[in-house]
Amino acid sequence: MKNQKVWYVTGASKGLGLNLVKLLLSNGNKVAATSRNSSAFDKLVAAYPDNLLPLAVDITRDESVKQSISQTIGNFGKLDVVVNNAGYSLVGSIEELSDQEFRETIDVNLFGTVNTIRAAMPHFRKQGSGHFINISSNAGYIGFATAGSYNAAKFAVVGISEALAEESKAFGIKVTVVAPGQFRTSFMDSLAFAENKIAVYKLVEAEKMWREYSGTQRGDPAKLAQVLMDLANHPNPPLHLLAGPDTYQLVTEHREKEKQEFAAWKDITLSTDFDQ
Repeated sequence: MKNQKVWYVTGASKGLGLNLVKLLLSNGNKVAATSRNSSAFDKLVAAYPDNLLPLAVDITRDESVKQSISQTIGNFGKLDVVVNNAGYSLVGSIEELSDQEFRETIDVNLFGTVNTIRAAMPHFRKQGSGHFINISSNAGYIGFATAGSYNAAKFAVVGISEALAEESKAFGIKVTVVAPGQFRTSFMDSLAFAENKIAVYKLVEAEKMWREYSGTQRGDPAKLAQVLMDLANHPNPPLHLLAGPDTYQLVTEHREKEKQEFAAWKDITLSTDFDQ
């Protein structure tokens, strides 16, 4: 098969990650699939014993990630594409979230991505090629109520992807940050909710709504997996990719509102230099 590559995919035991791993393997790619529990891949290993490397990894621990990247290269001889897909969403107003809850969201969604980038970057730089595909969210472009910690992490993933693209382009390395909307995976089923619920924020009602919404999302994770595989084979992939009609509408409308607000306050914005 053409365009066979070595992939490293985090959060690969379910949802988009699992869809992607199955698609990659069926197309002859080699895949290091990470999860906290590598036994989740037992059936796939039996079907693809030479092309699948299951790895138990704690992406919040730098050494665990470094070891897994080394295992991937040791097993397959190289590394071509890193997909930072692992995610964790905590629902709750900023007032409701404890320090530990907020930090756990950042640890998984942001530092998990940072750890993987730092571990893979020396190998990509040495070989003069590679592609980071970082999964953000429409919540990486728009602040949503009761999603403050998730927003903080996913906004940061967009920012570090932009910085990484500038730092790495001289070495032939590509970066794409993907912002999915609502896709029909088990992600909603694993939503966490703040323990300290304050009645006025109506988190109990929100939890019921999200639970009922799970399984009705319009987005097809198999189609998104195909998009990600195609991105890695594109000669000039985008830095930013919005995934899903819902995300496109939300983000473009949000950008237009920002533009209008900037224009409305332009006089104030331009008034802050020293007088000439």
